[in-house]
Amino acid sequence: MPVDVILPVLDERLAIPGVLAGLPPGYRPIVVDNGSTDGSGALARSLGATVVDEARRGFGAACFAGLVAATADIVCFMDCDGSLSGSDLPRVAGPVEAGAADLVLGRRRASAGAWPLHARMGNRVLARRVRRRCGVDLHDLGPMRAARREALLGLGLRDRRFGWPLEMVVAAADAGWAVTEVEVAYGRRSGRSKVTGTVRGTIRTVRDMSAVLR
Repeated sequence: MPVDVILPVLDERLAIPGVLAGLPPGYRPIVVDNGSTDGSGALARSLGATVVDEARRGFGAACFAGLVAATADIVCFMDCDGSLSGSDLPRVAGPVEAGAADLVLGRRRASAGAWPLHARMGNRVLARRVRRRCGVDLHDLGPMRAARREALLGLGLRDRRFGWPLEMVVAAADAGWAVTEVEVAYGRRSGRSKVTGTVRGTIRTVRDMSAVLR
């Protein structure tokens, strides 16, 4: 059964070839170009990926555009910066395929220097708040995840910024979904992070996610 992998992209030309080459057989890349100026979309298209152009800026906007464009029953989401390994996708999608879970998140096992302290701390605080709010045993609101496409669309997610990943978990838990996590490797990204690689980006992400919890 094919699985569509939604890869939101904003100027990730350096990482794209390796990310696409690392996807397992049967995992079809959908690259969502969210306004790149470095030719990321054209490069991904030349390498055989389906490319969706999303002019509206925002991580959630890119993820939602990919979800709409997907056709597989099961979809995965994954950062396209080289920090995650496509070889972990079957472990994340497996429980969904088997019917053992409705939403699976990758709990990041970070290599040295891959995950800045401010980003780890922000993630830890948000995960704790989600556990209290939703009663799900999650420790990481990580960017690698899997679920069934139609079910995700049925959640009616509205956030189009950095609150999207958290809104997905909260809405799934409120809908009675079985939500779980599996461990995935997390390494240094290619290039400089535009989000949690900076203190400003982490603050913006925590702010957007906190708004979802409120």
